[in-house]
Amino acid sequence: MAFGLMALSVFTYYSIRGSLDRELNASLLAVASIQAATLTEAPSGAMRFHEWELTPDEASQIRDLNRYAQVWNDAGESLLRTQYITEDLPLDTASLRRALDGRITWVESRFGGMPVRSLYYPLGRLGPLHGSHVLQVAAPLEARNRLLRKGLLLILGLGVLVIGGTQVGSWWLAGRSVRPVREITNQAEEIGAETLGRRISAYADNDEYERLVHVLNTMLTRIDTAFEAQRRFTADASHELRSPLTALRGELELARRRRRSPEEYERVIDSSLEEVARLTRVSEDLLTLARSDAGVLRARTHRVDLLDCVRRVTDRLHTVSEHRDVKLDVSGTDNEDLTAALDEDLVSRLIWNLVANAVKFAPPGGHVTVDVKRIEEAVALRVADSGPGIPVDTLPRIFDRFYRADEARTATADSPGTGLGLAIAKAIADLHGASIMVRNRAGGGAEFEVRFPIANDANAPDPRMSDARPESHKPGSRRPA
Repeated sequence: MAFGLMALSVFTYYSIRGSLDRELNASLLAVASIQAATLTEAPSGAMRFHEWELTPDEASQIRDLNRYAQVWNDAGESLLRTQYITEDLPLDTASLRRALDGRITWVESRFGGMPVRSLYYPLGRLGPLHGSHVLQVAAPLEARNRLLRKGLLLILGLGVLVIGGTQVGSWWLAGRSVRPVREITNQAEEIGAETLGRRISAYADNDEYERLVHVLNTMLTRIDTAFEAQRRFTADASHELRSPLTALRGELELARRRRRSPEEYERVIDSSLEEVARLTRVSEDLLTLARSDAGVLRARTHRVDLLDCVRRVTDRLHTVSEHRDVKLDVSGTDNEDLTAALDEDLVSRLIWNLVANAVKFAPPGGHVTVDVKRIEEAVALRVADSGPGIPVDTLPRIFDRFYRADEARTATADSPGTGLGLAIAKAIADLHGASIMVRNRAGGGAEFEVRFPIANDANAPDPRMSDARPESHKPGSRRPA
């Protein structure tokens, strides 16, 4: 603001000065033209100024309005001057020479202790009798300088006033603008791991900061939700790991109390192996989810026929379904293009988890249907069972880790589960850019649907493909969901 005002002040000052100088020059030229015509009107060559008859006192009182005139010859000698000046005007010999050459010249000097501007006018323009004569007309500059000083003081005063007002106003406005940010920052800094439930309330209803506060509070809500989910996940994982470890330790300590028969030792070993297998399943599932959360679970995709993949997985599950007296059906059209860009190992694990989950919760004599079909620009996998279904209020949380809807859909004693199968299925679906959803069937039971994008280029690898592979579940290991 200061530099801008300074530039404007300089421009204004020189604009006023230039305008005054142009008016003064025009006035001097007009007076010189009139006086030159008067001086050269006599045929004899005699020269006389045209001027008012004023007393010396009157002339001294209006000196600022006077125009002084004097005639010089080519030798620099004074030939004539107005009657109201008592001494010669200051002569500039260079300007005199230029005027004798026929050029009009302006020059500033001092006369009588005051600054004056003089015009040198060649009288030779008006006739040969005056070819060696030059008319000098001078005007005092005190009035112009006084006006310029007043204008300069006014400009400087306004500049100081405006700059000072701008400084104060900017300081006030900046403080007012930063104060809400400071208060919002202070409240945000007070929120920690133990106070994630708190929200920012400063300026929440202010139009300028309402969106900022809303975005921060929304972010805090997401962090709080993720933090609570992580706490629950840690607690559930600890519980799932503690239970088989406790059972394993109890069996071993009981076997160590006294000598037992080989049959009893075999029973303890078999029971211990079951608990170790359960620990292995939980550990591998936790590792898979951890790698998914860390973004290091990668898919090596290629063109895969989803129906063929489903048939290979369900063939391995027929023994489980027959043992539970559950009918397992697979349907799909062989002549329909059901290929998609998939990681066959990971998708086989997803299919295994969904189908094993359906078989587990289907009642004896029930059925599970696995259907693969083309829907618009996707290949859809649907797994439906005739079990008890899922309570509506728990559907949004069905893919949460370690979450079990109710006792009706809790793992049975003969088919224990870790509570991570559906969470892993969702992680694999997300990795492939697929959508996964669950709903209750009108006739009873639950239905899961996964839609994989179709394969546009069989040879194009997935952008998330990596040679680094996690330890993945082999579909033939009969891991229940």
